[in-house]
Amino acid sequence: MTLSIRNQLPGTVTDVSPGEVMATVKVRLSGGRTLTAAITKEAAEDLALAAGTTVRALVKSTEISLATGEVGTLSIRNQLPGTVTAVTTGPAMAAVKVAVDGIELTAAITKDAAADLALAAGTPVVALIKSTEVSLAT
Repeated sequence: MTLSIRNQLPGTVTDVSPGEVMATVKVRLSGGRTLTAAITKEAAEDLALAAGTTVRALVKSTEISLATGEVGTLSIRNQLPGTVTAVTTGPAMAAVKVAVDGIELTAAITKDAAADLALAAGTPVVALIKSTEVSLAT
């Protein structure tokens, strides 16, 4: 199956914490960072997720926010420091490529946000991804 989702991050499940309706799943990415996904308990069971399961974490580019400088305390679980490798700007939106531990992420943000953050190749950023915006595939 081919998907339009640009961000497909390979990893291994390290922990599954099921709740009544939702489960949080920790995934160790190939670069060593941990990503947290909040998925339905039913989905975790259907995928037979357990420590050691190989997965792909899927994140739409529109669900990645970028910050420059130090990020304070936030409820966003996934905060991945990286470096901008490319910025492509259109009339309204910008596609920003970010290198994070050997993985390339694509963030789709407004052209104005890219300009306000002065994003260019070499700019250090933190990619912010809410755990509820991470899907998992086996």
